[in-house]
Amino acid sequence: MPVIEPFEENCAEYDRWFDENRFIYLSELEALRHFIRAGETGAMGGRGVEIGVGTGRFAAPLGIGVGIDPSLRMGEVASERGVSFVVGVAESLPFRGEEFDFALMMVTICFVDDVKRAFDEVYRVLTVNGSLIVGFIDKYSFLGRTYILKKENSKFYRYARFYSVDEVMVGLRYAGFHKFEMIQTIFGGLGDITAVQSYREGHDDGSFVVIRALK
Repeated sequence: MPVIEPFEENCAEYDRWFDENRFIYLSELEALRHFIRAGETGAMGGRGVEIGVGTGRFAAPLGIGVGIDPSLRMGEVASERGVSFVVGVAESLPFRGEEFDFALMMVTICFVDDVKRAFDEVYRVLTVNGSLIVGFIDKYSFLGRTYILKKENSKFYRYARFYSVDEVMVGLRYAGFHKFEMIQTIFGGLGDITAVQSYREGHDDGSFVVIRALK
């Protein structure tokens, strides 16, 4: 079972981080928006779900209508932001097959018990040619190395498992995903981010990586 207690007990502190680190949050949001255009129809329109929705900080502004999370307290906040919340875990999604046109996993892979099973489940609930967008901190990046060194002192990241780009790609391919696109942002340390940063293609320079893969 995923570790829920830190998020239940520190929900307000978790949500406040996005206000205290506004430009980091907005930079990550802008990178995700490259693949998810709120309110659009077409390839990235249709019905979407965020897996590991937390307090809805990403689902709400991106126009994602459904979110799933094991934390009820976090889900209550997401609901207040207009997201239809469902309690559950990534490894056993309570949805029908081919129910969604796209899915977002925003740092969720760091906290699931079984990434392979989670990717398999996402694949199952996506329509043919549906998209999975995975946002995560590359463990070999500056920020990834910093979080790993300090994770024992963090209420949240002490329970996290960090992944490299190659490890995430292997997992996606194993689940059957293909046609990958990748962008990156968050260049420098947290204290260096004093404005919304632009994203660019590829990885290795930015700490935050977004991969889009098709079913």
